[in-house]
Amino acid sequence: MAKVKSKYVCQSCGYETAGYLGKCPECGSWGTFVEETDIPVIKDVQIPDNCPPMKLNEIEMNSEIRMSTNISEFDRVLGGGKCIGSAGDSTDKACQGIVQGSLVLIAGDPGIGKSTILLQTSGELCKNNKKVLYVSAEESAGQIKLRAERLGVKSDNLYIYPQTNLELIKKHIEEMKPDLVIVDSIQAVYTSAIQSSAGSVSQIRECCNTLMHIAKTQNISIIVIGHVTKEGNIAGPKVLEHMVDTVIQFEGDKYKSYRILRSIKNRFGNTSEVGIFEMGSNGLTEVINPSELFLKEYNQTQTPGSTIIVTSEGTRPLLVEIQALVGTTPYPAPRRVANGVDTGRVLQILAVLEKRIGLNLSKQDVYVNVIGGIDVNEPAADLGIALAIVTCVRDVVFDSHTAIVGEIGLSGEIRAVNHIERRITEAQKLGFKRIIIPAANEIQENIEGIEVIKVKKILEAITRGVRHDN
Repeated sequence: MAKVKSKYVCQSCGYETAGYLGKCPECGSWGTFVEETDIPVIKDVQIPDNCPPMKLNEIEMNSEIRMSTNISEFDRVLGGGKCIGSAGDSTDKACQGIVQGSLVLIAGDPGIGKSTILLQTSGELCKNNKKVLYVSAEESAGQIKLRAERLGVKSDNLYIYPQTNLELIKKHIEEMKPDLVIVDSIQAVYTSAIQSSAGSVSQIRECCNTLMHIAKTQNISIIVIGHVTKEGNIAGPKVLEHMVDTVIQFEGDKYKSYRILRSIKNRFGNTSEVGIFEMGSNGLTEVINPSELFLKEYNQTQTPGSTIIVTSEGTRPLLVEIQALVGTTPYPAPRRVANGVDTGRVLQILAVLEKRIGLNLSKQDVYVNVIGGIDVNEPAADLGIALAIVTCVRDVVFDSHTAIVGEIGLSGEIRAVNHIERRITEAQKLGFKRIIIPAANEIQENIEGIEVIKVKKILEAITRGVRHDN
């Protein structure tokens, strides 16, 4: 009888070693090594070749290569463009939604609404005569039925299958031939071919590989739900994110009712798109105009330290409020706290303000916050952050009818940003009378109803923007 070999695998990054280690040399995690059975490699296996190489010009595409979920915010995150007909000509119809034969990973904190949005999506697809198989590895059929009744999901095309064994799941997929398969969640599914417990690196890797093979060979779309760690990273091996076609992060603030669906990786669309939802008693509802949501509590009679910036998430411009608070600290080292923006960017802006306009904040605490809980990662928010800090220090009010967009360079210059026409149009729609933009940006069309102010230096932006309302 052959000796069974084992190995130790880090459950955080998938690093393998022959013996147990307290600290992983790859990711630096402590106590994450688990012993797993080493499966021997089977050689000389005859694999049928059902798909020989094809010429690019001979590949035909179906016009129904995507399935719309009827949830526009979800379709936006999934990406898409114009539909391509079988003859290769593009149509004017917007084609967004789930790509047939794709493998999508949705991850988020517990209770954020992952199962809710996918059950709602299943109901919408069933209205379009699509067959959906919902594999629940964590809940019973009765529990899902209760949620479906609360969400108003009723359909004979929706099949609920509470199962954790991958071999049985694969069998029913091959028999039913559904249009969409939802696996909730990948960490709870296991395969009998591996001796380790469900949720281990080997199990997740093998289960995901099997599901990917099913999706590609049978042209069945599969969505899997993934857990996240306490740091906010997707649980399991990093290879899980490389194997799937699309990675979507479900974010939200437990103190707020809205949820943000953010695309991290997408082989079929833009990787910067976001979808905005609001959680209610009847499930998730779309927020068609998220700028109004983030500016709902914006007061036209502002206080010092408040500005409105026009950020861009993918192709969507969003108006959010930036607030800054500056105060003298009794401690030797002043605090720098940033919520919703990168702390490094805030420190760089403070250095530019000190060097270029003589604003000394070395003995003062600085707090910067994005109202609404959304994360603003692009540098186009630099000018809005700087003006919020300056108005708080000088105790003056920034013009409440003026929006701001611009990146600050180290020499104090205002650098150009992308999608400037979309940002100006969004500000005009929400009633702003003026917008400060970089002088380096060229506007192709004149947008009526809003005054465009171009600035080259940060001092010029402060002079033209900081004023009391009439």
